[in-house]
Order: sequence, then structure tokens, then C-alpha cells
Amino acid sequence: MGGRGAGSGVGWLKRNLSEGHQKKPIFQSWFQFLLLFCFLLFILCYTVSQSTPSWWDSLPLHQHYHRFFNRTRQIVLPPPFFRVKPQEILKTTAVPAIVTSTKTSTKAPIIAPTKPPTEPPTKAPTVPTAVTPPWPQYHQAYPRNYHFIMDKPEVCRNQTPFLVLMIPVAPGNIAARDAIRQTWGKEKKVQGEVVLTLFMLGLSGGANIEQQQQKLKEEDLEHHDLIQSDFMDTYKNLTIKTMVIMDWLATRCPTAAYAMKVDSDMFLNIDNLVIMLQRPGIPRLNYLTGMLMWNRPVLRSKNSKWYVPEEMYPEPRYPTYTLGMGYVFSNDLPEKFVNVSKSIKPFNIEDAYIGMCMKKLGLNPSSPPNPSQFQAYNSKYNRCSFSKVITYILGSSKQLIDFWTDLKKPGPPCP
Repeated sequence: MGGRGAGSGVGWLKRNLSEGHQKKPIFQSWFQFLLLFCFLLFILCYTVSQSTPSWWDSLPLHQHYHRFFNRTRQIVLPPPFFRVKPQEILKTTAVPAIVTSTKTSTKAPIIAPTKPPTEPPTKAPTVPTAVTPPWPQYHQAYPRNYHFIMDKPEVCRNQTPFLVLMIPVAPGNIAARDAIRQTWGKEKKVQGEVVLTLFMLGLSGGANIEQQQQKLKEEDLEHHDLIQSDFMDTYKNLTIKTMVIMDWLATRCPTAAYAMKVDSDMFLNIDNLVIMLQRPGIPRLNYLTGMLMWNRPVLRSKNSKWYVPEEMYPEPRYPTYTLGMGYVFSNDLPEKFVNVSKSIKPFNIEDAYIGMCMKKLGLNPSSPPNPSQFQAYNSKYNRCSFSKVITYILGSSKQLIDFWTDLKKPGPPCP
């Protein structure tokens, strides 16, 4: 029993060892198979995740897989064609807002695409913008804030005037224009010098504006002497009107020797004016003359037609200026007036404003050779006196026609 038992024990041990040796290859095979299966499954999952993300995203294992693989891909750059260069941002009409936070980010701002990333944009996303200067530039009386509706840029190209007469007149005052065309404005050559006469108008107010504009166009087609700008033609805007005249002379007729701003209710002895300008010693530069106003007080009464509030002009007196009924100047001054006016606050007394421009330029108006030739009002007509003056203020267009007709009749004007 004992020997068999011992033998049986040894045999049992041998048999177990033998079976263990036989089972070990089987276990190793299963383990290797399991590793191979896991590896193949891993490769399959990786391949599927790269090719079909929408299907892969629906699997529960996706979050764990994504967390594992994205550790090496923490920064994802946007597609290159969605980056906006700084110079392109400056050209666009609308710049996307960049939301800032308290944390500093090193990532470039990403602009959300309007098309899928796989589709390149068909055209440039930026649109150039027109840079519009603020209005008004400098102030409301700066003439280059306005634009000419009717213009005559060619008149000084075809000839070089010795004298240009610029007449500010209301758009509806055709009677004044016709009276001037029949009298002193009809002269094209005076004392051997070329003289050009033009009317400056603004925009009409009130009703029937289109009809008024049509009438002005028809009038200009007949006479070819109207210039119109797009400011409102009112008494308060006379400074604007005068500065627009200066701008026209500076830009359209810089070759003229002299110019005169003369009101539409004036008698102008054009022969005497040209003779004065032909005199030796009359300057061709920095020259302004007419009826001089010295040490004139600024009117603060609100009932006055010439009222100027302190906020527009704080000084108690105006600088020396030439009365606005008619003043003559060398044609180098208009461009200087336009430029210096940028820094001069406008007020509604246009002739005094020109005096301010002269002062700012460091210039002074000049007394005319014969100051008595620039007259204001005359109580009654006298042919002899009208033959000697340069200016008189009249009461009506009819007076101008009557006085001019009498002055030009044959015979000496003075007994």
C-alpha cells in the first residue's frame, strides 16, 4: 500500500507536471491571441475615428479615446485661409469684435467661417471703404465744404482777364442780373483790357425749387454767366458766399490780374475802375482797396441787421476792412484768403471777415488813389458826379438802367 501509494504520488506529480506542460502552450496561445485581437481592435478604432468622425463620436468610448490621443495635440490652428491680416482688417467695413478676458491667451483670434473649411472662399471677404472727411471741415464758412452745381471752369482757359467782376446775387433776382447785363456788365473789353463778369448764386429756399433751378439753367444757357454752389443762399450766409467766390477765383481763374466783389445793387463805373488799376504803382500782389472802414464797433443789439454775438466774434471792434458794396483786390489774395480762413471762426459780416483774413495774413487794406471814387449812397442822380466815381449804391434795378443810359448818351457829362 505504502509503496503503491508512494508510487502513485510520484506518478500523480509527474502526470500533473506533464499536463501542466501540455496546458502552458495552450494558455500562451490564448494570451497571444488576445493581445493580437486588442491590437487589431485598437488599430481599427483609430482608423475609423480618423475617417468617419460623426459615427465615432456617437460611441461611448469616444470620450476616453479622445482624452488619451489629444494629449499630444493640445493646440489646433485654424485653416490658413481664415486668418485675417492686419492690413486687411483696416480695409473692411466691419471688423469682428474681439472679446477679451482676464486671462492672457496666446492663440490668434479665429473668425468664424461662413463656408465649410473644405471649401475655399470664392472671392475676397474684404470690402474697401471710402474715407469720408468730417463735415464741415474747419467750419461752415470754409468754401471747400461746398460744390459747384453750375460752373464755368473754361472761361479763364480761353482768355486771361485783366479784371473779373464777381457779383453775389439771390437766385430769384433775375431783374438785377438783367439790369447789370444791360449796363456795366455787358462790357467785355474796357480801356483795352479784358473784363469778365459772372454772377454767384447759392441754392433757393421755399417751394418750387425744381422749377427755379430749371429757370436758372435756361438763363445760363442764354447768357453763360451763372455760377452756383450748393450752400443755402441767405443773408446770414453772405460770408459763405464770399468765400466761395474766393475759392472759384483761386481754382478756376488764377491767371487774372485783379478781381472785384461787387453787390448786385451797385452802380459801377467800369471805365474809371480799369483806369485806376492801370495807374503806375498799383500793386499786383497783396492788394485790397475800396471804401475803408476804420475802428468800426461790433454791433451787439439783437435788433440790428448787423448783430454779431460775442461767441461768434468776441472783440469789441473789427480790424480795418473794405465796405462790402464793392472792393477790389489783386488775384493772388483769393487762395490766401481760403487757406487762412481755416483758422478764423466765421461770423456773418462778410466784409469784416475779409478784414480778419487780411489781419491774419499780416496785411492791411490800401486806401484807393482817389478815395472819393468809392461812394456809398447818393440822394439824387447827377450825371457829372456819376461820371467821376467808381461805385454808388442804388435803390433799384430800374435806377441802374436809367442812370447808365443817361451817363452814356452823347456829349460831355460835366458842363
